[in-house]
Amino acid sequence: MTQTRCKDPVTLNLWHPLAAIVEIPAGRVAETVLLEERLCYAVDEQGNAAAWRARPGLRHGDSVDIASLEDTLPVKTAYGYVWTSLGTPPAELFPIPEFAEPDRRRLNAASIGVNVSAPRAIENFLDMGHFPYVHTDILGAEPHTEVKEYDVEISVERDEILATRCRFFQPMASTVSTGGADVDYVYRVPHPFCSVLYKSSPADENRRDVIAVFLQPVDQEHVRAHMMLCVLDEENEDKVIKRFQQTIFGQDKPILENQFPKRLPLDPRAETPIRADKSAIAYRRWLSQKGVTYGVIPAAT
Repeated sequence: MTQTRCKDPVTLNLWHPLAAIVEIPAGRVAETVLLEERLCYAVDEQGNAAAWRARPGLRHGDSVDIASLEDTLPVKTAYGYVWTSLGTPPAELFPIPEFAEPDRRRLNAASIGVNVSAPRAIENFLDMGHFPYVHTDILGAEPHTEVKEYDVEISVERDEILATRCRFFQPMASTVSTGGADVDYVYRVPHPFCSVLYKSSPADENRRDVIAVFLQPVDQEHVRAHMMLCVLDEENEDKVIKRFQQTIFGQDKPILENQFPKRLPLDPRAETPIRADKSAIAYRRWLSQKGVTYGVIPAAT
């Protein structure tokens, strides 16, 4: 068995995103780093994908016939991305059924490098309390700063965290917003390093937009954040929809990179929680229960 720098079996056995399929030149080798391992990947004209540990003879930009490759890693294409694993991943990835709905815009808003651990980035994604201060006049504004009571559960059956009844006033919730409104949120964390957000859509009051962050842990304190959009928007061009989400993430990036410590402490006494942190508290407990040690500071035993 090939030795890896990551010694966390839980993390090794996860599916991890590498890149958006539409951004990979067909039949060409691309390179990246996952869990401190240099990897190559490629997609052919039919959308078939392969991933493998970097080795002599194939370099970034080279032509490649993926059908002829040997010693490849597990690979999956899902939600517009190539996923791989350095261990033995489950047969299926977590479900996002909305992705299959034909009237939705399905985009990679961006893939952005961030100097922070994957768990810290997920915790920030779950935090509504920063909206008025970091995303002023877009996702929040004073004096609407209160995080109202909401529900959080750790589902053993689905192996995920679910936060419901989340509601927050937003001056501009999306590219199709025409004014401020209370926005309903549902947060899912179905993977230690991925989170899926459902928010009420101004385009259809009976459905929700889906915004996901799929984190690729480069090492314990660096990630590539892949932002997947699955939204109801017939008015705006792709670049407008992407730019809106890139603006939001651009505001979050310096906050994330100034977090200390960069790895997420799992000891519940390490950082003082408040009511708005219910999701973060559940997330830390869930990581501890799963035995995740990569990108975190484990609780003392």
